[in-house]
Amino acid sequence: MKTGLPIFFIFLIFACQPNKAIQSKDSQKVDSLFESYYQFKQQINPIESTKAGFTAYNDHLSNYISDPYQLQLINSYEQYHNAANSIDSTAISPAQWLSLAVLKWDCQIKKEGLTNPLVTIASPMYDLPSFELMPLLQVQSLHLYMAQLAAGKSVHPFHSVKDYENWLLRLDDYMIFLDTCMAKMEIGISKQVVLPKSLISKMIPQLDEFISNPAEKHLFFEPIYLLPDSIPAADREQLTEKYRWMITHKIQPKYRELQEFLIHEYLPMGRETSGLSNLPYGLETYQYLIRLHTTTHLSIDQIHALGKSEVARISKEMEQAKNQIGFKGDLKSFFEFIRNSPDQMPFIDPDQVIANFNLIKTRIDQSISTIFDLQPKADFEIRRTEAFREASASAEYVPGTKDATRSGIFYVPIPDVTRYNKYADESLFLHEAVPGHHYQLSLQQENQQLPEFLHPESMGVFVEGWALYAESLGKELGLYEDPFQYFGMLSMEMHRAIRLVVDTGIHGKGWTREQAIRYSLDHEAAAEPDIIAEIERYIATPGQALSYKIGQLKIRQLRTKAEAALGDQFDIKEYHNQVLNSGSLPLVVLENKINSWIKAIMSN
Repeated sequence: MKTGLPIFFIFLIFACQPNKAIQSKDSQKVDSLFESYYQFKQQINPIESTKAGFTAYNDHLSNYISDPYQLQLINSYEQYHNAANSIDSTAISPAQWLSLAVLKWDCQIKKEGLTNPLVTIASPMYDLPSFELMPLLQVQSLHLYMAQLAAGKSVHPFHSVKDYENWLLRLDDYMIFLDTCMAKMEIGISKQVVLPKSLISKMIPQLDEFISNPAEKHLFFEPIYLLPDSIPAADREQLTEKYRWMITHKIQPKYRELQEFLIHEYLPMGRETSGLSNLPYGLETYQYLIRLHTTTHLSIDQIHALGKSEVARISKEMEQAKNQIGFKGDLKSFFEFIRNSPDQMPFIDPDQVIANFNLIKTRIDQSISTIFDLQPKADFEIRRTEAFREASASAEYVPGTKDATRSGIFYVPIPDVTRYNKYADESLFLHEAVPGHHYQLSLQQENQQLPEFLHPESMGVFVEGWALYAESLGKELGLYEDPFQYFGMLSMEMHRAIRLVVDTGIHGKGWTREQAIRYSLDHEAAAEPDIIAEIERYIATPGQALSYKIGQLKIRQLRTKAEAALGDQFDIKEYHNQVLNSGSLPLVVLENKINSWIKAIMSN
């Protein structure tokens, strides 16, 4: 990693700068700490920095599994946590207190992960756990994300000669990262800390097109076809040659080396088991990941039981919805009916899928003001997921830049349009776009009252919990008039409830991959290939899938509490403001905030 000043010196510099506003000493100190922490985050997460529109590190890529990088993080998180503890919380504003609580949580949980025997720090790309000795995955992995960036239409800009040169420098760092990955995986083999064979076998064919395609048809050559007319001809010719050379002399040889390593060395040593409990310190590591992803101290058994309870509750609602539709068979038969219904798979062209989502967008735009009065400035586009990752991808949202110069992107995988099932499209749109991820994350990064370190995605349990809560707002927003779409919403909620059961089952209770697939098939309507891809995602990213339902239940619980306590004084728009106007919060901090809001209204 290319660095300038030692990280913590940044805080000392900002702390010594005068503040024009009249503030207490601790208030000035906390603002300086927030600014320093933001600079720290930008430096250690260069791609996240690029995603936010911050350009200083566009030529960098963090080798986040390297020993020097992790040692630097341990020291920095400890220093920032100590600095946060030195601030008198009674001498700062309530808004500063909330932000300080998030900073403390982030430092504490990240340092704990770095010093765990198996877990390393969260990946700068997805803020998901990355295991030092298992650094590459078939989903949500840096080598897949780099390919997405390489296509030239994602978060890395390709507008100037400098942008194009920055990408080449970033790729130099990427080559070092891949070398480190193979070295770490070799150590993993010696320690029997390796991925399951079921995941490794999915990774190998993902590399094929990066090895076999000629330079002019290579994904990493795509930015050359996007060269702006404003770039002089001589520079265009030079960049074209540099990108061709980069592909043939760096990318293809390195990907070929990686694939050979996976086939001949790594796959034969892969695990037959699936869960973390089969690895050294596995259960302790999984319990840590539960805290990381849910911001709670819930146990494996508690979450497993909660999941089964939610599965039972939603099953009853699905039964009622099925009967209202008029289907005469049992629920499992209805699942099979929906999975294969021609009426729910009407599309013959991927553009029709995108057009259907745009129609949903139009309907939401007409009704959103009925329950929200905060509106983001940023727009978003709906785009098909790239072919190289489409088979294993889920729908996802990638935020735009803070200044809204680059719109957010709602990615929809359509690997086989004739099998694309639309029965849950309305709830999917509510989750990924409005009022879900696009809405919440855009408001968060546009909020000038928040410290800048709170503008990125950050707390997964809040971000995903909000998006799942957003799915439940469909009827209030004029959707779910089609009973199949309402059943689709229940299916999406069931999908997240099932995650509580199968994720804890796989990683905490010794479930097999096949056992988890069977449980999902028995309780939801998703197609078997989709369920298999999802189960393998949970195997690859332990604990992350728990965040959705745990966060949604808390946000829904707090709304119910506020409605009961405030009665006629309850304002749904103001409740949503309270949830959304402080950025992503740990659940305990969010609960304290809503409780204080309720008390303030009741005391007036």
